[in-house]
Amino acid sequence: MADLRYEYILVRFGELSTKGKNKKDFIKRLAQNMQLALKDYSNLVFERTRDHVYIHLNGTDPYEIAPILKNVFGLRSFAPTLKTENDLEAIVEVSAAVMEGRKGTFKVITKRANKAFPVHSDEVNRAVASRILKTYPELKVDVHEPDYSLIVEIRNQATYVMADTIMGLGGYPVGVGGKAMLMLSGGIDSPVAGYLTMKRGVEIECIHYASMPYTSQEALNKVKELARIISAYQGRIKLHVVPFTDLQLAIYRYCDEEYAITIMRRMMYRLAERMAERNRCLAIVNGESIGQVASQTLESMGVINAVTTMPVIRPVVTYDKLEIIELAEKINTYETSILPYEDCCTIFTPKNPVTKPHIHKVEKQEAAFDFEPLIEEAIEKTEHITIYPTTEFDEVDIL
Repeated sequence: MADLRYEYILVRFGELSTKGKNKKDFIKRLAQNMQLALKDYSNLVFERTRDHVYIHLNGTDPYEIAPILKNVFGLRSFAPTLKTENDLEAIVEVSAAVMEGRKGTFKVITKRANKAFPVHSDEVNRAVASRILKTYPELKVDVHEPDYSLIVEIRNQATYVMADTIMGLGGYPVGVGGKAMLMLSGGIDSPVAGYLTMKRGVEIECIHYASMPYTSQEALNKVKELARIISAYQGRIKLHVVPFTDLQLAIYRYCDEEYAITIMRRMMYRLAERMAERNRCLAIVNGESIGQVASQTLESMGVINAVTTMPVIRPVVTYDKLEIIELAEKINTYETSILPYEDCCTIFTPKNPVTKPHIHKVEKQEAAFDFEPLIEEAIEKTEHITIYPTTEFDEVDIL
């Protein structure tokens, strides 16, 4: 490939094209999210239009920033792009320059948005392909499965030429759908649930329940690392680490062992709701999947969910474990999630947890002890941490 100085990256939207009157706001948020992700590249200038965002590179290597853009939700695709005038000979020259140094097969795809341009798309395709074949004998045309699709977009003011279209994540820009509180454990499921929630345009904060000294500092570092990995999709993540030990010990002191997990999860929901309200979150998110463990039967979910009126989003609720693992591997959380450091849920797991709890039995056992002061104390002693994709954990910012 020639050592070209690309002028732009042309960004195409995903589902934003369906948003009607809200589309302008979505595009604005998308541009802001890209600017945040690329904040270390001060030369970039972002130009918004109704159909695209143009990133003016001003000397920045587009292939250097491409891996960052691939983590920004709302992009269907993007491509390093050269701009030329609406003149057939100029288009042919620039197209040939873009294909210099490449080997294999190609096809030309002309999109003539400017219907006033006097040359039809098929004629542009033939003219461009003819020049490329004459100039580079090592290239051949393949209209079915080419190695390169050379795209020529003829718009009203100029023509844009590109040959390396890079697929994005799709979805909506993070933030357009409000904010939610993710119950982040050290397991495989909850980071995947966070990723899928962000993909729908919802910003997330995370709440984690730490049971020191029964759980280790390594277990907490594992959760921080999971938060760091998924923070790449929204720029930063706030992690709220709740001291859960006293509340958990009280549950095991006053409640039947078989109901301990159910009551523990109800306490977690109460804590998540209050932390969500304090941080202006509109919903709770978790990694529950139907039937995976005792607390995730439909009966258990109903009893546990009864303590909150806040919406609870379960993005992986119908996924099987293999599907969740596949996604975890895709977003690079799997290897961290399987590190052998146990969280509060695994440390205190009873031998025979109830799978079909009765709400009146749960409420009777909860009435046996005053848990409200323990909840309030846990909230007040919560550690609030802001984590960035580049955070090193001895340099974590404490709010």
